[in-house]
Amino acid sequence: MAVVGLPCITYSRRYLDCHREGNAMSYGTTVRNELQVPTRELRHAIPWVYAGYKELHDSALAPGALDAKTKELIALAIAVSKECDGCIAAHAHAAVWHGATPQEAAEAIGVTFVMNGGPATVYGARAFAAFREFYDQRAAGDAPSGHGQPTGHGDGITQPNGHQHVD
Repeated sequence: MAVVGLPCITYSRRYLDCHREGNAMSYGTTVRNELQVPTRELRHAIPWVYAGYKELHDSALAPGALDAKTKELIALAIAVSKECDGCIAAHAHAAVWHGATPQEAAEAIGVTFVMNGGPATVYGARAFAAFREFYDQRAAGDAPSGHGQPTGHGDGITQPNGHQHVD
């Protein structure tokens, strides 16, 4: 059964097809954009669930003994192990926002190889591509993907699972 608003082919296939055709397409931004409409529709259908998730998100990723950058790198590594493209895009973006470097992201992703084997080499590459995309945008002085700080709330902000809050 097809879900309205979601593409019929996988993102990775679309990403490769566009690159073969010579079109400049980003990894992280495309995933985030594709999830925007279906996420908004689901959020409007179950706002109380999203409110609970927002509270969990804020609590788990708030700076404490570990700073926000470290927590986002951990979340990025978990996203690779869970093979979640939306999570990868969201946490790559947030890690850049919190000051992570490409080397830090690469090493966090490298740990997933130990825990997840071969699939981590595939999703790890996707995560590093998304991270580099957002890192390069920030280095150029642009806000990554045209979105603000990745807090998980507010209009246009992506949650860690790739869901966006856009009314």
